[in-house]
Amino acid sequence: MLWVKALHIVFVASWFAGLFYLPRIYVNLAMVPPGSVAERERLLLMARKLYRFMTLLAVPAVALGLWLWLGFGIGRGPGNGWLHAKLLVVLLLIAYHAWCGRLLVQFLRGEPGRSHVWFRWFNEAPVLMLLASVVLVVVKPF
Repeated sequence: MLWVKALHIVFVASWFAGLFYLPRIYVNLAMVPPGSVAERERLLLMARKLYRFMTLLAVPAVALGLWLWLGFGIGRGPGNGWLHAKLLVVLLLIAYHAWCGRLLVQFLRGEPGRSHVWFRWFNEAPVLMLLASVVLVVVKPF
């Protein structure tokens, strides 16, 4: 079980690195002046590659988490409400990941639709979800 837990932590940390950085690329994309084609294309290439890599990291992170929960019974029984809250955070992370993908498609179509300030705020969501997840797993408040 410790190997599964260790690998889960590594994949989650790696996935979060992408979730922290991709919206930062979106901030830069939203700030590209009209006519700066080379800069825009370079940032789009970075965003596409990072999104693919993030997805490859998210799949084993979620799969290993499910293995810990279903295979080893972590969080089963009374007094494990923290796990239900953590699963909600995981669902929010998956939704955020998918939203990042939709935003990437909009940028690829040339339809950013949002300001760099909005993307700066959007970039803060994974920080809050990481904080919630760590507190839930370590403190187990309920």
